[in-house]
Amino acid sequence: MSLKVERLNKSFMREISMILASEVKDEKVKDVTITDVKITSDLSIAKVYVRVLNDEEKDDVLKGLDRAKGFIRSKLFERHDMKHIPELKFVYDESVDYGNKIEKIIDSLND
Repeated sequence: MSLKVERLNKSFMREISMILASEVKDEKVKDVTITDVKITSDLSIAKVYVRVLNDEEKDDVLKGLDRAKGFIRSKLFERHDMKHIPELKFVYDESVDYGNKIEKIIDSLND
């Protein structure tokens, strides 16, 4: 992955977090944690990995994020000197759940 894409990943992660916390009006998406952003090498798609505190709300939160992605892209366009802002795809980050599952398996083997 190029250095430019790495920098954009970090910048988008920071900017999207700030936009969600302070500018999006939907209360459901204010407490979302952005865990990672992966932009494709052609800069056409940005996968934004998110976590929520309450797992029961994840479907509602993902729907709210999909509704707000046009607004978020417009704010990113204002803040970045780019001709085209990648399409945003919000994905629920299940890596923490997977890590917890592996930890439980290891603990059960040690007992």
